[in-house]
Amino acid sequence: MAEPRPKVWVSQPLFDDIVAQLDAWFDVTRVSEISDHAPSAIAAALGAVDGALVTLNDRIGEAEVAGATHLRAVASVGVGYDNLDVDALHARGIVATNTPGVLTETTADFGFALMMAAARRITEAEHWLRAGQWQGWGFHKLLGAEIHGTTLGILGMGRIGQGIARRARGFGMRVLYHNRSRLPGDVERDCAATYVDRDTLLARSDHLVLVLPYSAASHHVIDADALARMKPGATLTNIARGGLIDEDALADALGGGRLAAAGLDVFEGEPAVNPRLLACRNVVLTPHVASASLATRRAMVALAVENLVAALGRGPDAGRPPTPIAPPPDAGRHRLR
Repeated sequence: MAEPRPKVWVSQPLFDDIVAQLDAWFDVTRVSEISDHAPSAIAAALGAVDGALVTLNDRIGEAEVAGATHLRAVASVGVGYDNLDVDALHARGIVATNTPGVLTETTADFGFALMMAAARRITEAEHWLRAGQWQGWGFHKLLGAEIHGTTLGILGMGRIGQGIARRARGFGMRVLYHNRSRLPGDVERDCAATYVDRDTLLARSDHLVLVLPYSAASHHVIDADALARMKPGATLTNIARGGLIDEDALADALGGGRLAAAGLDVFEGEPAVNPRLLACRNVVLTPHVASASLATRRAMVALAVENLVAALGRGPDAGRPPTPIAPPPDAGRHRLR
């Protein structure tokens, strides 16, 4: 008798032609519409399969895998994985994977563009024009901040942070960075970036970009105290995770003139957005789309499929998924509830 084919759940509609590659190895259950799955629905789906292909919308913690006796692998489409309780998965011998690398350059492009849009008041200018307020050219209207020749600060210097630093060279910017660990000398030289402590980064950056992972240790790393330490008139851009910023404190800093502007692609309660941020004229808001180019999103799904096939012991890389998630080294990592 032939061995039963492993079962796989695909939690959201992705790219049909890429997901179809799973059919060669597995019995696949697909979700046909974008869904906000209840925890009980996720638990039920995981309890019936050997592997799952999920997105950042799907939060998988201890409760969701408690009854998943056959589950061996969860492949998440995205570089960040705060939607997964990696400890809970590893404790049950479940392989977890993500999709780093393939979205680096696209996300770095967007991060730099968002920073520029905030600094040069592009969204504000468009809204002003569309509202019919442009009655003629004015010398003092909508004056923004310089980009070229200024100091760019990067908090979190992984692949995407390094990509942003490389882009800054074309604008003649000085690049400072702070990271959990200092980069090797050759990488610093390639990025033309200087390592500083966090307080120095806050105090000297004309434009600060957040690209660090979210964890319990980094929750609200930009709070009222950090904002008070930032250079007056600076800008703040976040393309990492919303929980890095105390959004009420940011609204205070924007409304009170402490910061010139902010660019936010991520939010603590997304898809809900803090109403105080919506009311700020000097913040550019985008709906978590930093990696949203067609080519990059297809590459992310392709890598997630490759990970799942390998993690479930199929294909040329059986047992060796390309990008497994290792347990974070800090003890205070984020736990899902």
